[in-house]
Amino acid sequence: MLAAGAGSRYGKPKILVDDWLERSVAALVDGGCHEVFVVTGAVRPPMPLGVIEIHNPDWSEGIGSSLRRGLDFVGSTWDCLAIHLIDCPDIGANVVRRVLLSEAPLARATFNGLPGHPAKIPGPLIQTVRARVHGDIGAGPILKELGVASIECGDLASGIDIDYILEREHTATR
Repeated sequence: MLAAGAGSRYGKPKILVDDWLERSVAALVDGGCHEVFVVTGAVRPPMPLGVIEIHNPDWSEGIGSSLRRGLDFVGSTWDCLAIHLIDCPDIGANVVRRVLLSEAPLARATFNGLPGHPAKIPGPLIQTVRARVHGDIGAGPILKELGVASIECGDLASGIDIDYILEREHTATR
């Protein structure tokens, strides 16, 4: 799970908001993830029991930097990985489970047709994604190019990234 940002649009790091860290970890575990890794950066709060922290000292470079750091740490020996963001607090275990249990080896949750999280990456593609993410370029464009399957989850959650809501509100007030 990526949770390294400073939350400049939100007003504080989202990893420190209420119970978002615990809820996101529970969604991953209850959704079928055997281990949970959290990439931190701007702040390093205590991790829930059993969660492994991966600190990204270069977090300010962007989401691609944090994803790359996480993928460097976990390696490519997994059958698949789920990539999730702390920015989507209404994503529950049912969404994670639906994506992980989909027959598609490369899949991502969509919400009313819009791409969201989590994304499932099969072991053989982990290094491909790792090699191409950098700075503020995350996995989205790479997944699209690789033919990611869309797993509709709009019936389970909104899937809205908090930053998207804040950006819309900011744009509407200009």
